Amino acid sequence: MWGVNTKPQDENLEPRGKGSLSGRMIFIAAAWITLLLLIGGIALDRVLVNNVSKNFDDQLEYVLTAMIATAEIGPDGEVRMSRALGDQRFLEPNSGFYWQISGKDVPDFPSYSLWDRSIDPKLEESDYEVNIRESDEFAETRLRIAEQSTLLPGSDIEWKFMVAQSRDSLDAQISTLRSTLIISFLLLALGLLILAALQTLYGLWPMRYVRRAISEMRSGQKNRVTDELPIEVMPMVTELNELLDHNEKQAEEARRHAGNLAHALKTPLTVIMNSATAQSDDLAATVIREATTMRRQVDHHLARARAVGRRAHSQSRTKIWASLESVERAVGRLYPQTRLDMTGDEELEATMERQDLDELLGNLIENAAKYGGGSVFVTVVDGGQFAEVEVEDDGNGIPEDEREKIFDRGARLDTGKPGTGLGLAIVRDVVEIYGGSVGLEESEDMGGLLVRLKIPKPPKR
Repeated sequence: MWGVNTKPQDENLEPRGKGSLSGRMIFIAAAWITLLLLIGGIALDRVLVNNVSKNFDDQLEYVLTAMIATAEIGPDGEVRMSRALGDQRFLEPNSGFYWQISGKDVPDFPSYSLWDRSIDPKLEESDYEVNIRESDEFAETRLRIAEQSTLLPGSDIEWKFMVAQSRDSLDAQISTLRSTLIISFLLLALGLLILAALQTLYGLWPMRYVRRAISEMRSGQKNRVTDELPIEVMPMVTELNELLDHNEKQAEEARRHAGNLAHALKTPLTVIMNSATAQSDDLAATVIREATTMRRQVDHHLARARAVGRRAHSQSRTKIWASLESVERAVGRLYPQTRLDMTGDEELEATMERQDLDELLGNLIENAAKYGGGSVFVTVVDGGQFAEVEVEDDGNGIPEDEREKIFDRGARLDTGKPGTGLGLAIVRDVVEIYGGSVGLEESEDMGGLLVRLKIPKPPKR
């Protein structure tokens, strides 16, 4: 009746799937596994390659140290070895393993394996530390060279000792190592992905039981999800079962209201039919009287049905003051001689649809204006879990022993004034549906009736 508000609703909306939950889980696992294996593989590759290279260089340095330890100056000033180096490759031409001793302004002393070639020394003067470098001066292969400068007893020349070996064997080791790493990590990645897929499939398998249970409920084989499921899924199942309970209660309430309405309309219709059949002289008055009764019953049941239908909107938040201002304007037009004053918390909210709140406040304030002495006072206060609205008037009030009866359907405060006698009955039914209450008291300040309405407040954000 007060502030009717219709909202367009989308109809025939089919739920649409948005991707696959299993696909998302497998994708996240695959991405994380790939990233970790990539980082781990690169790190392991660097460690192993560095170790292989170090072992290779240690061998060169070992031979270089042995060369320097056995080198001496001969009678004609040439450098010679006091004992031959043990590796046979130094005696085979182009074997890939070479040594050379060089000095400034003197001929080079090479190994037989160099044959007609020589290695260009790169070491700076007076550098007596071992230096490892690479050289591409041989066209067929790249060399890895260990080089060191030293002074031999009996000679003023600074000699540069060099041991060189082809990188082919080192590159072959690194290639074998990397191939093994790649194959191993690919197999590991494949195994982990299969494990993630199996884990996802097994982990989400209980959802199939929920789907099957819902299908059985739709076909009438079951009315609840009763399967024993993992504890992570049980909260959803519990909420689903509670939703089914709620829907059943609403359906039962709807059937009961329909039955009550049919029963309430049956008697007036029978009276009208009997009067019409008997062609009674007071047929017109009978139709008007019984039609008024039927309209009263329809209004009552429609108000309850609207409240029950909107009760599920537990997140509804309505400003009480805004609803009061709307009701004040409407009542002011109906009863211009009545003074309406309001005070209290203007920011207080109620967990109720705006249309239902307007209905409640409208009935209470209209009754106060209709049966009061010309003055109505409304107070809005915070009552803890409830928002309280007190409506007072300066009328004659209601005796305490009759206050409960006034909530009955059709009960009237004053039969001499127009009305259906359903105002307070609708108020009580609707507010109780929302979990609130309404009570009648005597107004200490104004002497008339005080109606105390308690409405649940929304939870704090």
